[in-house]
Amino acid sequence: MARKLPLIEVGYQVFPHDRTEEFGAVREVAPGGRPELLVDIENAGDFVIPLEAVTGVEGDKVMVDVNKLAPRIRQAIEHAHDAEDYP
Repeated sequence: MARKLPLIEVGYQVFPHDRTEEFGAVREVAPGGRPELLVDIENAGDFVIPLEAVTGVEGDKVMVDVNKLAPRIRQAIEHAHDAEDYP
């Protein structure tokens, strides 16, 4: 039985469930009726995240269990902030 998630909208920020820094934003919800999100991961482009990896939605934030994602998506998340300039 599928669990019911709160409403997720385009533009919501996406975070690993155990961290406070977002890695991307929702671009599409359930594209083609599939149980997934299309997420623009910073510095990497668009990736599909299955809804089963979503652990919660709080306000305009979507929390994701990155351990449930494919290795290439986890790698993109790990490098999402590599291009940022730090003083």
